Amino acid sequence: MATPPGDGVSSLPCLSIRGLGKHFGAFTALKAIDLDVRRGEFICFLGPSGCGKTTLLRAIAGLDRQDEGTIAMSGRDVSDAPPATRDFGIVFQSYALFPNLTVADNVAYGLVNRRRPRAEIKARVAELLALVGLPDQGHKFPVQLSGGQQQRVALARALATSPGLLLLDEPLSALDAKVRVRLREEIRSLQRRLGVTTIMVTHDQEEALAMADRIVVMNQGVIEQVGTPADIYRHPATAFVADFVGTTSFLDATVTGPGRVVSGALELACADDRGLAPGTPVLLGLRPEEIRLRGVGAGDVNAVAVRVEGLDFLGSFCRARLQPEIAAAGTLRADLSANLMRDLAVAEGQTIMVVLPPESLRVFAARG
Repeated sequence: MATPPGDGVSSLPCLSIRGLGKHFGAFTALKAIDLDVRRGEFICFLGPSGCGKTTLLRAIAGLDRQDEGTIAMSGRDVSDAPPATRDFGIVFQSYALFPNLTVADNVAYGLVNRRRPRAEIKARVAELLALVGLPDQGHKFPVQLSGGQQQRVALARALATSPGLLLLDEPLSALDAKVRVRLREEIRSLQRRLGVTTIMVTHDQEEALAMADRIVVMNQGVIEQVGTPADIYRHPATAFVADFVGTTSFLDATVTGPGRVVSGALELACADDRGLAPGTPVLLGLRPEEIRLRGVGAGDVNAVAVRVEGLDFLGSFCRARLQPEIAAAGTLRADLSANLMRDLAVAEGQTIMVVLPPESLRVFAARG
């Protein structure tokens, strides 16, 4: 997403973080975080529980002050600024709606605090409720709404003051699966229409892949990788990213020469040898959908005989657990479509030939 031209505020990142750290006693929650967020971007902080993603969001909001580093919004240093002076709206996982206020009054709350004219507040509330698909719900109280409707109200309230930055703290995690999918589509569509810079915290990889312009993958208080969903999935920088985003099979291996590795007794061609010296231990990764079963010949590069140890039915496809006949340091998983299962009559206990494409094998640092 291109940054607008110009020498003024519009040419600066919406958010710039440098060297940010946060400690809770002896525990380091965030370490040396550097990140720029461009205007109009939808960014997802993705990672497992305890990785630091919510702590980073709260530091940006000023709700949990960082111990080291700086935070700038549109070029203005807000590192020590209280939350009220930072230009953001926030939606919490719990919605945090005021139960004693109507939907309309919840949405109007920030505008009332800013002493906007009554007619302006009324018009803005009506506009936002229509925007989030709740034009006739203003008179109700939060308890009278479904979880998805309450989340829409929380979103409208966060947008009421036209913030420069929208922060979403796992806003969909309390909803059931179908509502979550529908609402994530609505949030993404709304963000594109408004052009508001948005940061969303999530532990759901599918949510991040579907919604984000860029994903920030976090682990143990550090950023493992920043990139587009396609980059993160197709070119994971570390074994953690490959394992957390999508599914990856791993084999312990050793580099034996240019473009060659060995795992146990299984020798393989590998395009991604990273120029490592022979004898270097590595971790070899392969996505389940990249294993090829159709049209395999014994002379194909990386053709391997495998035994089907198990089949897990997952609806539109089956995930097979494959054990190479030549001893390898690990097992493989392959995703097989319903058509492929039918055409090849794949069954548990069967031995079949597969190809592990050299260009699909990824080399990572060996386990420490």
